[in-house]
Formats: sequence, structure tokens, C-alpha cells
Amino acid sequence: MEHTQDNPLVICGHGMVAQRLLEQLVAQGHPFSRIVVFNGEPFAAYNRIQLSSLLADQIQETDLELKPWQWFRKHSIEVHQHEPVTHIDPGQRQVTTACGRIQPYHTLVLATGARPSRPGLPGEDLDGVMNFRDLADTRTLIRQAQAHRRAVVIGGGFLGLEAAEGLRARGMKVTVLHRSGHLLNRQLNPIAGDILRRRLQQRGLNIRTGTSPISLLGRHQVRAVEMGDGTVLATDLVVIATGITPNKGLAADAGLTCDRGVRVDPHLMTSSPHVYALGECCQFHDHTFGLVEPGYEQARILAQHLCQAPGAGTFEPGEVATRLKISDLPIFSCGRIAPGEHTELIEWQDRTRAVYGQLLVDGNRLTGAILLGDTTNSLWYSQLIRSGANISRYRDTIAFGKPYCDAAA
Repeated sequence: MEHTQDNPLVICGHGMVAQRLLEQLVAQGHPFSRIVVFNGEPFAAYNRIQLSSLLADQIQETDLELKPWQWFRKHSIEVHQHEPVTHIDPGQRQVTTACGRIQPYHTLVLATGARPSRPGLPGEDLDGVMNFRDLADTRTLIRQAQAHRRAVVIGGGFLGLEAAEGLRARGMKVTVLHRSGHLLNRQLNPIAGDILRRRLQQRGLNIRTGTSPISLLGRHQVRAVEMGDGTVLATDLVVIATGITPNKGLAADAGLTCDRGVRVDPHLMTSSPHVYALGECCQFHDHTFGLVEPGYEQARILAQHLCQAPGAGTFEPGEVATRLKISDLPIFSCGRIAPGEHTELIEWQDRTRAVYGQLLVDGNRLTGAILLGDTTNSLWYSQLIRSGANISRYRDTIAFGKPYCDAAA
């Protein structure tokens, strides 16, 4: 790509993945005359992963900052806060923003993220029914925790549990409602989910699994949650954490090919030349992405492609590892969580210390790992799962970890 006076790169969205793309472009000496970022939020890119720590009063807002404003000025990156793109014209190669600004582009990147999904319950529009998704949500939850004492969290995935634990740390009495029979059912098996439930209950959370609400009650302000068995839970606040939906509307309105998300090829290019998408808004084959790790990989590959780096790679989804800490309990999950017909199961647990491990071995390959309490060997296990390496040399001792296996070899 020639470096001319008129080849601007425009980025729609400024979350963690968009910021990683900017850093990769700067590091590789990008060829664009200008980089212009339109951010729908009123805040510069921040560490969304740490919002739960902010809610739990463990860090300050300033700790969320990814880069100071001087970094953007130094690298001649224009960031327009609270000014989302509202229209894309691929034919004219320009975008229009919420304030009517028209910005031409040579290359356009969509990093519009995702929005919270809602189950469609009666009463979801009542005051006090919230999501836990961004910094604005977190600020509101902190204010609510200061003014009220009871909360119900709908959803026992990692976002719902982080919201529940944060509100509990703020002094609220919190009940978690989860449709599945165990917590974190996409990452954990029933045994690990039960250990996590017991740990959270010991910390003061009320956990109800295998149950779903049917209605939120109240006139203007939410006052209660009605359950399918007729039980009514009084509450001052409801947090809905039941998944996310890719923000594809902007792309769809512009005529780009979309399914659940904005469809992209291995170079992250959409169906329109010069328009790319990455992060939570995009879809590659049948995959959409709710974690930051694949988004970072997409940012690395897209930066190589846009900078025409020698040997630039292509994106191919791999096994994504989940690493998180809830109530000071470290959790790791990668690959399969349930054994198949010919799977060897290796399992250990210490319920008094909330320590649990499960490894799944198919043939001579590790295909799944779950760790609670002690995640020391998580990096090694994830590398083995992703690479499909032959583990026959230390198959019998793999549960003891890499240092032991190396010493015993």
C-alpha cells in the first residue's frame, strides 16, 4: 500500500481488541496517512476484564486505563469519544457519525463489539433492571449497591458470577439464578461447578441452579423476581447476564454479509473490499468470539495484513482457554469438558481446599483440562491441547505437571 496523503484508516469502536490493533499497527510502522477512531463510549479504551475488580472495590477507575492520551497524540491517532459511526457507504468509502461528521476512508475496520442478550422476560424495562457490560454499567451498579441491599443476578456464567461477587463485596445480599444444573456450565463439569457453588455460598452468595425466572415484578421499579415454581424473590436490583449478541447492525445496513455476526475471511476481510471486522462483532465460519484472547490474535494478524508484513498469517480459531478468578478461586478450562466413548479420564480433588482437576486424554493426546484452586500447570496443558502433541512419554504422570514430567523423563 502506498503511503499517500489520502489513505486514512478508520476504526469503528475502541475496545480492548481495537486498542490492541492500534498498538500492533504502531509497532509495525503502518502505512496509513491518518488513523481515525470513532468510539461509541464516552471513555477511551479501558481494561474491561478488570470491571469486576472495580465493582468489588479492589481497584480504582484509573487502573483501567490501557494507554494515556499522550500515547495517541504521539502516534497521531485521532480518537473521537462518544461519537459512534451510524452509517457506512462502501461505494463512496466513507462513514457518517452520530454528530453528522462524514469521514472518508481508504481502509475501514469494524470493532463494534457486542451487546448484552436478554431472555425476553416481562418486566425487563423496569427501573433497576441492568446489565454488567461496560464502565457506565459498573458505575451505576456501584451507586445502586450504596443505595440498596438486595440483588438478583440472572445467569451463572463468568460475567454473572463476577457481578454477583462484586455486589456482595459492596455489602449487598445477592441471589444468583442459573438455568443449567451447575455454574459455568460451558467451562466446567458438574463436579467442578458444585465445588465452585459451595465456595461462593460459603462467601455469602445464595446460588440457585436448575431454575429460571419467568417474570420481573414491579410498577416502575423492579421489586421482585417470579420463578417458574411460583416462588417470588424480593429484590431492589436485577442484573441480567445471559450472554452477548454481536453488533452487526451497522454492517448489515451497509450490505455486508452477516449471519450471527459480520462474516470475515482468514484475513478478517468482510464481503466488501477494504472493510475488515474483528473481535466480538465478527464471525469466522461458524465461530463468534466472546473472549478477548481470540480478538487479540485477530488484531495481530490483521495488523500484519494491513502492513503487508512478510509472512503475514491467517486467522484460524483454536481451542480458547478460559482463565479467571472468582472469589479468589482461580479457574482454568480448555478444550473438551465431557469425556467421549473412548476417552481416558484423569481426575483429582480436595474439596476442603476447593482444589479440583480433570484431564481428558484421547489416544495419546490431551483434549481437555479443567482446573480449580490450583492452576499452576494451566499454560502447559493449554499448549498440549492446542498443539495436539503426543503425550505418550509422560501420559501416566501428566497430572503431576510439567516439572515432574520433565524430571521423570
